[in-house]
Amino acid sequence: MSEQDQAELRMLVARLRHEHEDFDVAINAMIQTGCDQLRIQRMKKKKLVIKDKISKLEDQIIPDIIA
Repeated sequence: MSEQDQAELRMLVARLRHEHEDFDVAINAMIQTGCDQLRIQRMKKKKLVIKDKISKLEDQIIPDIIA
């Protein structure tokens, strides 16, 4: 993988982490205001999907080292 590809993946990971944090803040606000539990669960599921994407991208950036 070229350095430019890695840099692009790192930028994407940074954007996804920011989005993940935004979801966290939104979920906490929804909990505090007593929002509908179904809506909160949907937000949590979206947050989890973002976390999974981050993990997959990080695996591409940092390959496994065979010991």
